[in-house]
Amino acid sequence: MFDANMIFRYLLYDNKEMASEAEKYLNTRSVIVTIEIVAEVVYVLKGVYLIEREMISEKIKLFLDLVICHKKDILCIALDVFGENNLDFIDCVLYAYYIKENIEIAIFDKKLLKLLSIN
Repeated sequence: MFDANMIFRYLLYDNKEMASEAEKYLNTRSVIVTIEIVAEVVYVLKGVYLIEREMISEKIKLFLDLVICHKKDILCIALDVFGENNLDFIDCVLYAYYIKENIEIAIFDKKLLKLLSIN
C-alpha cells in the first residue's frame, strides 16, 4: 500500500531517487491505494503545491490506472467533480457515493446541497 509521500514523489518527480523507488513498486502492479490516501494527496497538492483542480484530477486519474483501488469508480467520479467545482474533495467523495451507490447524504454544506439538488 502506498502512503501519500510515495504518490507525491511519483507525481511531482521532485526527488529522482524517491520517484524511481515509487516507480519500482508501481511496476509490480500490486500497489494498493485507498480513498483516504488520495484525499490527503488532493488536499496537499491543492493547498501546499497550489496545483489547479483540473490538473490534480487528471494526474490522479492517470495514476489510478497504475494501482489497485477498490473504490476506483467512486474516486474517479469524485475527481471529476473536484476538477469542475469549487467543493472540498471529501464533499466530492460524498457526492460520488450518492451518485454511484445511491447512498443518502445528510449534510449542511450549501455548495454540496446545491449539486445534489441538480442531480
